[in-house]
Amino acid sequence: MATLTLDTPQPETLARFKQYEPAQKTPPATIVRALSQLAQLDGLTIADFEWFATHGTEHRFTDGTVLFRLGESTRTMTILLAGEVHVRRHQSGPVQYFIGRSGQITGKLPYSRMKTYGGDGYASGDVWTLDFDESCFPAMLAAIPGIGQRCVGILLDRVREVTRLEQQSEKLSALGKLAANLSHELNNPASAARSAANNLWTELRTYGDQKYRLGSLCFDDTVKQQYGEWVAAVRATIPQGDDTHACDTVLVNQREDLFRTWLDAHNVPESWKIAPILAETRIDLTHLESLVTIMQPEALPIAISSFASALKAERMTDAVMDSTRRIFELITAIKDYSYMDQAPIQEIDLAAALDNTLTMLNSRLSNIDIIREYDPATPPVLVYGSEINQVWTAIIENAIDAVDLLPPETPRTLRLHTALSGPTVIVEIWDNGPGIDPVIQSRIFEPFFTTKSVGSGMGLGLDIANRIILKHRGQISVQSKPHETCLQVRLPIEQTGAY
Repeated sequence: MATLTLDTPQPETLARFKQYEPAQKTPPATIVRALSQLAQLDGLTIADFEWFATHGTEHRFTDGTVLFRLGESTRTMTILLAGEVHVRRHQSGPVQYFIGRSGQITGKLPYSRMKTYGGDGYASGDVWTLDFDESCFPAMLAAIPGIGQRCVGILLDRVREVTRLEQQSEKLSALGKLAANLSHELNNPASAARSAANNLWTELRTYGDQKYRLGSLCFDDTVKQQYGEWVAAVRATIPQGDDTHACDTVLVNQREDLFRTWLDAHNVPESWKIAPILAETRIDLTHLESLVTIMQPEALPIAISSFASALKAERMTDAVMDSTRRIFELITAIKDYSYMDQAPIQEIDLAAALDNTLTMLNSRLSNIDIIREYDPATPPVLVYGSEINQVWTAIIENAIDAVDLLPPETPRTLRLHTALSGPTVIVEIWDNGPGIDPVIQSRIFEPFFTTKSVGSGMGLGLDIANRIILKHRGQISVQSKPHETCLQVRLPIEQTGAY
């Protein structure tokens, strides 16, 4: 086979870098000295270094030069003599997917199945490389027997590092989605509690003033008793936290108009403030008419204003209590979802685990009908709690993404089913999305396989879920047709030897 020297015409894959070849070639002796400093070539002879120096193509790149693009074919092995090459993937955002540092051998190596570049490569700083077209590989392995073993070691290290980075990126992506969901869920009750607490302080002062005015009227004992009985009777019709009419805007507006007309007719000041408070409760005009028979006309406005102020303060207190309860429930769900402060291996209730996952994803479920079909006979299973929840998260997120593809007017449905089947428990997650093309159904559990657009997913969710299920000696499978897709997980009840 003809050898390739520095003056030999370049292969096609190196031809586009012709402009980056230095005008003044570096002396082979200088290249040999640089190669002898590389840890990955430690142990090779001077003759081996001289072979590299005389058969490689030297290039020098300035900072920011684009060396290759994602998906471009590769035929070149590169020895980085100086500088760094940063490789990024669109799915990973601005974070470096891989960094080739000075002293490393990268690119396509002998025995590698690499066909295309896995990202966009950029020169970081001034970069000095020595490149070899794959047509040189047989001659390289023949001339330098020790390079083959080193290349295999580099390939194994590269696979481990890329896998670690991809899994880390997938976990960060999942954590980001979880944080966004929780932020949305916590923001609503927190904002409601803050608003209610701020207004409650003002309303308590108003209520105190109204009570003072009411007390200054010096009612006789009979009026006091009758007013107290009226208040007790009306309160009995308003359960704590009652919002019977609050969600029906049309009804509230109608009732508000009726109350405002009545209040104005009885000379109650600021009727526009009091009417909305009464309209959202079960109180009706007959209750107010009965108060007219108890109170004198000049005392009626103060009595109604005092009572309405008390109602408003109580509703604000209910709002604070309800919001803080919701926050507490979310925090509890987070702890249960992550199995915080608990042993890694847990005996878990599958129904509770699925509900905790739904709680984490609640902000994305507002327009989706959730159907729960939990068989009470399904026994708890012994699993790695936090890991198994990653499985439900990945499957449910994919189901949500699927139903989001439906036309806006089409109902969206997510059905969760658990059952006991012999020595295994079954968890099925159904969705009525468009379905999975039969051509790709067998590939959905492959790492890095995704049908989502660039930047929307890396294709690791179901791969990680599959690995976790296999770790638990279970099985995961898919059945799909239009508007009926099911991801089924089977877990053995007896996990002897699984851990």
